[in-house]
Amino acid sequence: MTSVRVRRVYEPPEPGDGVRVLVDRLWPRGPAKDAARVDEWPKALTPSTELRRWYHADEGPFDEFRERYEAELTAPEAAGAVQRVRELAGAGPVTLLTASKQPELSHAEVLARLLSD
Repeated sequence: MTSVRVRRVYEPPEPGDGVRVLVDRLWPRGPAKDAARVDEWPKALTPSTELRRWYHADEGPFDEFRERYEAELTAPEAAGAVQRVRELAGAGPVTLLTASKQPELSHAEVLARLLSD
């Protein structure tokens, strides 16, 4: 059983985090890289700049964002990164880290659900 959860990168690391994977394209403002304890940063897992801008400009609903993001994750480079994180999750807990103020309405949550299927 895969154990994937989503946390904000600003929260301190916890023993149960397992492998900590940053899923944002840019390094978040504030936390130092050593303090964030990021184990992997596969930028191929992040939404395209166009999709990210579209969603953050409040131009579309979350359901449509989710569908578009899931379609982007089928591209070869992204699919390889998804498979890598899926393998990590098969070996132990994985925590997806994001700077999003609302992780439950972010790409990190979409990715977590996809990895848990």
